[in-house]
Amino acid sequence: MNFAREGLAFIIVAALIAAAAYTAALTRRSWPLWLLAFTLTLVALWVAYFFRDPERTGPRGEQLVIAPADGKVVLISDVDEPAFMGGRSRRVSIFMNVFNVHVNRYPSRGMVAHRAYVKGRFGHAGPEKASTDNEQSSTGEDTPRGRVLIRQIAGSVARRIVTDHSEGTEVAQAQRMGLIRFGSRVDVFVPAGVDILVKVGDKTKAAQTVIARWK
Repeated sequence: MNFAREGLAFIIVAALIAAAAYTAALTRRSWPLWLLAFTLTLVALWVAYFFRDPERTGPRGEQLVIAPADGKVVLISDVDEPAFMGGRSRRVSIFMNVFNVHVNRYPSRGMVAHRAYVKGRFGHAGPEKASTDNEQSSTGEDTPRGRVLIRQIAGSVARRIVTDHSEGTEVAQAQRMGLIRFGSRVDVFVPAGVDILVKVGDKTKAAQTVIARWK
């Protein structure tokens, strides 16, 4: 199993704390300390599980827009997106809970043509208002078929958005684009004429689920 590099320090610290608790339990022969050590071991395992970064294979192609995140489709809407898309667009919003893989991947190949960061609040990432109120990082791609915008939105638990590439970088479809700690949401914007292939309530897998198709 691969792990996201941003999580290595968290994994090591959690493991060291659990090991220290076992040492204390052995030294003092205390059942409450054994219980604490067991609980801290579960926490350490969960931290490692959260930062997993599995290799993904799936459908590829210029006509396909693939999911950038694991999670659940919570919103599909037609919106105005003037900053990069330049007008009316279709938006698919994917909510990630704390048990989903949180590494995000590019939905299409192309060039990073837009980067923008907005400092905001840390409310629940699911509702519509999170699109404007929450902390967010937007990455726009110029793809062979047209423009695609990916917006990483922090949630009530998330406190760090990581976006890997700067403007001018050529990126591949399904390539890692960043990560959000911990619960959060990713929005994908495509031009109004693109066919959306998922519906609200569908589960997605980053780099595997096809969420839209160019006509």
